This record gives sequence, structure tokens and C-alpha cells, in this order.
Amino acid sequence: MAMPKVLAADEIDAALTALPDWKRDGGAVAASYAFASFRDALAVIVRVGFEAEELNHHPEIVNVYNRVSFKLSTHDAGGAITERDIALAARIAAAARPFVAAR
Repeated sequence: MAMPKVLAADEIDAALTALPDWKRDGGAVAASYAFASFRDALAVIVRVGFEAEELNHHPEIVNVYNRVSFKLSTHDAGGAITERDIALAARIAAAARPFVAAR
């Protein structure tokens, strides 16, 4: 797989305007979601697992009951934020949306 493009600060900010749940967190992008139940939180985590495997890009995931936090940076790019992080953030947001809306 080709090395993903490292994004400049203005490119990251522009990309995050389309992902309102996501923000910069140091050298990463991050989002946290609260769901109606632990079951919903796990369902999103499992869906994200499939998306991450498809992109061959794996997030840091923290789960506490019905809350799930995701953090993304690209280790192959020295921990920088890349196009791959934004692509996975968009897929995570799409996976979470139906469960957040159901609350």
C-alpha cells in the first residue's frame, strides 16, 4: 500500500469541517460518542473493525460502557495526520450516526 499523504494544518481543518464530531487532538484526530447502551457501543466498534480492516488502518479505541472514543494518526507517516485518517474518521462517523440518532 502506498504511503498516504501527510496533511497540512489547513487541509486537516478543511477536512474536519465535514466531520463535526471530530477534532484535532495533538498529532491526531479524535472523536467521542455516547450511545444508548453498551450493546450499541459494541455494535459500532465491530462495524469500525470491518472498516479499519478494509482500509488497513487501525484506530485507538477506548470503550467505557456506552461511550466510545476513537483516535487516529498514521504510524507509517511518523504519527502524522494523513488522508487515511480522514477517510477512516468519515467511515467511523457514518457507522456511529445511526446509533447516535437512535438515542
